Amino acid sequence: MALPPTDYALHFSACLQLGFIATDAATIAQAWQAQAARSGNGSDWPDAPEDFGLAPWPRAKAFPACPRQLGLYAVLPDAAWVGRMARAGVPTVQLRFKSADAAAVEREVRAAVAAVQGTPALLFINDHWQAAIDAGAYGVHLGQEDLDLLSANDLDAIRTAGLRLGVSTHGYAEMLRADKVSPSYIALGAVFPTTLKKMATAPQGTARLAAYARLLRDYPLVAIGGIDTERLPAVLASGVGSVAVVRALTAAHDPEHAAAELRGIIHGHLGLE
Repeated sequence: MALPPTDYALHFSACLQLGFIATDAATIAQAWQAQAARSGNGSDWPDAPEDFGLAPWPRAKAFPACPRQLGLYAVLPDAAWVGRMARAGVPTVQLRFKSADAAAVEREVRAAVAAVQGTPALLFINDHWQAAIDAGAYGVHLGQEDLDLLSANDLDAIRTAGLRLGVSTHGYAEMLRADKVSPSYIALGAVFPTTLKKMATAPQGTARLAAYARLLRDYPLVAIGGIDTERLPAVLASGVGSVAVVRALTAAHDPEHAAAELRGIIHGHLGLE
């Protein structure tokens, strides 16, 4: 039975019962109201960008574009792993190097940039955006907390340097926050349970992932979180153009073989070479 299209409270309550956190439930309920006002339809799940307040494209201050299908996306702990997976044919790699030592960060970022030279791999640097600019990386990836710490001038510096920007999201409210800076791609997760990072939201699952992909249809999208070969078909069926993995490679007995297997499944589904 459809809910009354003008009843925000009922929509909000229904979303809470479905397991959405309060900020996401509020975001969906507001979009439901906008959908009803725009089209008179208050029964379908909202997924039109305009009902969520997303601006149309093209946008004057968008970050540089990246491929809509980034394919297999390896998130790696150091430059040695970056080089190893780039040479193994992984098309998109991210250096997620954790250190409070600025000099060590600079060395590792420069080493990662050097490690992908001579390969077609696209290199994103997690968090360390100034080091990424200085070293000439392809792009930067930021979490929500890191994005919040950047000023408008910082974002302009990344954009002006020509670096691509990817942003992590974990639900509707964070997607809208990410969209405000018009990044190059948006990451969606965690799709399945993961032990690598404590999440404020429960695992999203593939049904929500598909809804997110419909809403963010104008972006390249990266699914991340607990994804392995068995779960890949359902993830790819959602419409995302990339799947990010961590332990599926770094904890594999034979990382090169694992990379080839994952790449084959992903790229076969997407029609990539």
